[in-house]
Amino acid sequence: MKKLKGLTQKEATKRLREYGYNEIKELLHISPLQILLRQIKNNFMVYLLFVGALLSFFVGELVTGYTIFVIIVIVIFVGFFQEYKAESAIKSLKQIITPISVVIRDGKEVEVPSRKIVRGDIVVLRTGEKIPADCLILEEKELKINESTLTGESKEIKKFAAKNKKNYREDNQIFMGTYVVNGKTRAEVLHTGMNTEFGKIAGMISRAEKELPLQKKVNRLAKYMAFIAIVVSVLTGAIMLIRSTSFSYSILVEVLIVVIALCVAGFPEGLPVVIISTLAYGAYRMSKKNAILSRMSIIETLGETTVICADKTGTITKGEMTAKKIFIDNKVISITGTGYSTKGSLLLKNQKIDIKRDGKKENIPLNLLLKTSILCNDAKIERKGTDSECSIKGSPTEASLLIMSAKAGIFREDMRITRKEELPFNSERKMMSVLYREKGKNYVYSKGAPEILIKKCKFVQREDKIIELSEKEKEKIMNFNKTFTLKKYRVLAIAYKETSYFDKNHFENDLVFLGLVAIEDPPRAKVKSALLSCEEAGIKVKMITGDNKETAVEIAREIRLPGEVLTGEEMDKLTDDELSKIVNKTTIFARVRPEHKLRIVKALKQNREIVTMTGDGVNDAPTLKESHIGVAMGISGTDVSKESADLILKDDNFATIISAVKEGRTIFSNIQKFVTYQLSCNYAELFVIFFGILLGLPLPLLALQILFMNMVTDDLPAISLGFNPPYKGIMKAKPRKKSSILNRELILLLAIAGTILGLGTLGVFYLTLNSLLAQGVAESIAITTARTTGLLTLIFFEIANAFNFRSFKYPVYKLSLFTNKYLVYASAASILLTALIIYSPLNLIFETTPIGIFNVIIAALVSLSIVVVFDALKVMSKKERFF
Repeated sequence: MKKLKGLTQKEATKRLREYGYNEIKELLHISPLQILLRQIKNNFMVYLLFVGALLSFFVGELVTGYTIFVIIVIVIFVGFFQEYKAESAIKSLKQIITPISVVIRDGKEVEVPSRKIVRGDIVVLRTGEKIPADCLILEEKELKINESTLTGESKEIKKFAAKNKKNYREDNQIFMGTYVVNGKTRAEVLHTGMNTEFGKIAGMISRAEKELPLQKKVNRLAKYMAFIAIVVSVLTGAIMLIRSTSFSYSILVEVLIVVIALCVAGFPEGLPVVIISTLAYGAYRMSKKNAILSRMSIIETLGETTVICADKTGTITKGEMTAKKIFIDNKVISITGTGYSTKGSLLLKNQKIDIKRDGKKENIPLNLLLKTSILCNDAKIERKGTDSECSIKGSPTEASLLIMSAKAGIFREDMRITRKEELPFNSERKMMSVLYREKGKNYVYSKGAPEILIKKCKFVQREDKIIELSEKEKEKIMNFNKTFTLKKYRVLAIAYKETSYFDKNHFENDLVFLGLVAIEDPPRAKVKSALLSCEEAGIKVKMITGDNKETAVEIAREIRLPGEVLTGEEMDKLTDDELSKIVNKTTIFARVRPEHKLRIVKALKQNREIVTMTGDGVNDAPTLKESHIGVAMGISGTDVSKESADLILKDDNFATIISAVKEGRTIFSNIQKFVTYQLSCNYAELFVIFFGILLGLPLPLLALQILFMNMVTDDLPAISLGFNPPYKGIMKAKPRKKSSILNRELILLLAIAGTILGLGTLGVFYLTLNSLLAQGVAESIAITTARTTGLLTLIFFEIANAFNFRSFKYPVYKLSLFTNKYLVYASAASILLTALIIYSPLNLIFETTPIGIFNVIIAALVSLSIVVVFDALKVMSKKERFF
C-alpha cells in the first residue's frame, strides 16, 4: 500500500479514528494497567489531594496526611474499577452485534465470527460487507472496493482476480478494514489481525482512548470548583493572618490547617467516577431495549434530537417481505401465506394454480417469472427443522421471491444451470441482471424497479408467444404498478431474454417483460405510539424510502404521519438553499438515493436541527457520519453502515430509536441532578468553613471530616442518583437547546441548596458551641461536641438533599420512598458509616465525640428544612421543565 509509506503517528491516529476506530480498539486491546495509568494521569483531583497531603505532613497533621493518601488510592482504584467495568460493558454490548463473515469450509458456505477467520480460509464477500482480513482475490464479479481506511481517498477501486497465487499485484488483493461497494468476490485469506496492512497502521497509533465529551465537561466543572476552593482558602488564610496580632509558627500552622480544610471542601473527588458509572449503566440499560451504543458520548446528543429521519423499509415497517400479488399476461394472481413460511398457494380467481415443470406448455409466463425470481437472486432460504418456517440469508426482498417460488414447488436446488456473469443491483441502477448457461443457450434474467426495467423491455411474454411491447401495453403495466403501490405494496418488475452475447454491455437491452410482483411489508405494531411520543416530545419524523411515491404516501397515511411529499427526482431540481427552505415541512421523501439522504441531513443541519438518521446500506455511510447520530440496523444493516453508526438497533425497530432517545434524556437529566447535588454539597462545606472563620468562630469542620463526607455522604448518594428512573413527562418536554450540564436555573438551585445547608450547619454549630460554653463545659470539649453535631447536621442535610434531586419537578412527598431504591441503600450506608466515626474508636482519628439523642434530633429536624424549602419551590413553579 503506497499510501501507508511515510505516515506519522499523528497521521495514522487521525486516519484510523476517522475511518476504523472501533476495529482498531479490537486490535489494540487496552490493558488494565493502561486504564490505571490513565486514571492517575487524567484525574485532576489526585494532584490537588496530593498537595493537600504534603501540606498536612508539613503542619504536623500526620493522620490527616496519611488519610488523604488513602483517599487518593481509593479515588484512583474506584475510578479504575468503574472505567474498567465500563470498558468491559461496552465491549460486551458490541459483541451482541458481532461482525459475521461467510467462509467456505468443507465445501459449504458457513457463517463465522470475523475474528475467528484464519489464514487459508476462503471468504465470500458481497456489496456492503467489510473485509475481515487481507485476502487474495480468486473470483470476482464487478468488484469495486473503497480503501479510504488505508489510503485516505474515497475513490472506488476496481479489483481483479489473481491469475497466479504466487505472482500477483496489488489490484488482486483486498485489505482488512476496507469494504465492498459493488459486486462480489471469493478470496483466500493471507493475513489476519495485526499482520494486515490495517494492523500495521494500528501499531503506529497511540493506545490512549478518546475522552468522553461529558467527562470533559465534568472535569472542567471540577477544576472550576477547585479554583474557587483555592481562591476562598487563600482569602480566608489572608483574613486570619490580618486578624492575628503577631506572626508565629503556630499561627502559620493554624492558617494552613484551615487552607487544607477549605481546599478539601471544594474538591469534588468522586465526580469523574460518578459520570463513568452513570454512562456505563445507561449504556447497559439501553442495550436491554435493543439499542447498542458504539460510543457512550452520544448519550448527551440523544436527548437533544429534534429530527429523526427513518428508513421506511425494515425500520418503520417490519422488513418481513411477503409476495402477495403477481401481474402477468394481463392476469392478477394472489399468493396466500405470510412471512418466511412456505405454507401458501398461488390462486387465480380463487382457484389454486398447478405449476407445470415438465416441459408442457401451460403457464409458461408464470414458470418463467418464478424461475427468473429464483435465478436473479443472491438470497438463500433454509428450513427451520421439519416445519415450513424458513430462515433467510440476504435481502428480505429477494428472500420473499424465493418463498413465493417455494409455494409453487420451485426451488433453486432443482435447477442444474450455472451463473456465468452478472450485473449486481445498486442504488443508482435500481435493477439486477444475471447471465446463465442452460442447454447450450445463454439466458439473461433481470429484476428491478418497474419504471426502470420497463424502459429496457422491447417485448412481452404471452402464454403462447412473445410479442412486441407497445406503448399502450407499457401504460397498462404502469397503471397496474400504480394500483399495487396505492395498496402499500413494494413492486418489482421481472424480465428475461435469450441472448447470444456474453458482453455485459448488452445484458439489459431488448428484454422480454414477464410481470410484476407486489410485495407486502406491513408497518410495525408499535410505530403509531412511537410517532405519538415523538410529537409530544417535539421531535419531527421524516420517512425516507426508495419506494414509489404512492406506496410511501399510503404507508404514511396508515401510520398517521401527515405532511408533504418530495421525490428524489424533484430534489434533483432544487438547489441546497431551496431544499433547506422546504425540508422542515416535508415529511415523506420517496424514490431517494443515498446522495439524497446526505443532502437532506445537510439541509436540516443548516436549519440548526439535531438530526438522527437511520441507514443500512453501504452508500449510507457518509450520511450516517454526517448526521449528529447515525443509526444502523443490526439485522439488515451492512458492516459498513454499522461501522459508521453511533447507535445500532438490534431489532431494526423505529420504536427502539424512541426508547434510546428517552434513555438519553433520562441519563443526561440524571447527570445534571447528581452534578448539581454534589456541587451544592461542596459549596455548603466551603460556606460553613469560610463564614465560620469570617465570624471568628473556631474551625467548624476538619479536613478529615470533610474528606469523609466527600467520599461517603456525597459520592454514595450521587452515584445512586445516576440510577433515577425516567419521570413521567420526560417525553412530553421539548428537546434541549443547549447541552451544558449546568444552566442558570441549576446554578441558582445549587446556590440555594448550598446556602441552606451552610446556614443550617453553621447555625447548629454556633448554637451548640455557645450553649455548651454557657453551661461551663471546657472549651476543647465544647468545640469537639459542636463540631460533631455540625458534622452530623451537614451529613443529614446532604442525605435529605439527595432525595430532593430525584426529580426537578415532583416534590418529595409525591414520590415513593423507593422511587430510587439505590438512594435508600446509599443513605442507609452513609448513616451507618457516620455512626461508626462518632460512636466507635474511629472517633479518635476523625476527632469526633459521641453526642446525645437531643443533638441527633436537632440535626435531623434542621436538615429536613431543605426538603420543605425545595418542595415549596417545586409546588410554586408551575412551568414544566426538562433538564
